[in-house]
Amino acid sequence: MNAIPRSALILGLAGLLPFLWGALTVLRPELGLWGQMNLGGRFVGPYVQLFYGAVILSFMSGVLWGFATKATGRTATAGYVLSVIPALWAFFMTGGGPVAAAVNLIVGFLALLLLDWHFWRLELAPSWWMHLRVLLTAIVVLSFLPVVF
Repeated sequence: MNAIPRSALILGLAGLLPFLWGALTVLRPELGLWGQMNLGGRFVGPYVQLFYGAVILSFMSGVLWGFATKATGRTATAGYVLSVIPALWAFFMTGGGPVAAAVNLIVGFLALLLLDWHFWRLELAPSWWMHLRVLLTAIVVLSFLPVVF
């Protein structure tokens, strides 16, 4: 019952591509140069990771909002309040240069994992949710490390 549905796993992994591409273009400068010349500066290195990371944290706010709709009363209210935190974090914490923004996004994704766990523990998320979220979060966090270091 905890098996991740194939479509959710495939789409989740596909959603990692901009993070992984950004990390690869940091680690391989020649690939970053190729990407900059052929795709544009926004689509290489930390720029693609930071922009996409903010988008994904905002998207995940919507996912958590959807989980909150399954609750009632104070639990629902708390769920709605908690669900907006990732989007607000992305909005306020991605300035200050690529290293600071990458660190803040790592913190945001780790905090999101705690929120995922909270909604899952309340049985508002699917039974397989944490298996998927731990996997995806670990890869996202690892992908930011070349920018931070």
